[in-house]
Amino acid sequence: MAKKGNRVQVILECTEHKNSGKPGTSRYITTKNKKNNPERLELKKFNPILKKVTVHKEIK
Repeated sequence: MAKKGNRVQVILECTEHKNSGKPGTSRYITTKNKKNNPERLELKKFNPILKKVTVHKEIK
């Protein structure tokens, strides 16, 4: 049986990568508690294609 709770899996995608024109995407998968954080998540993560830390936002 699956666990019941407020934790959901979310996908984070780099915001700077779209504007750079380079092929590929930088995405991370993480979890968040939708009861405590109902808004979209924003984290600074490493982008291996751009080789720097960039802001990654939650996509739907």
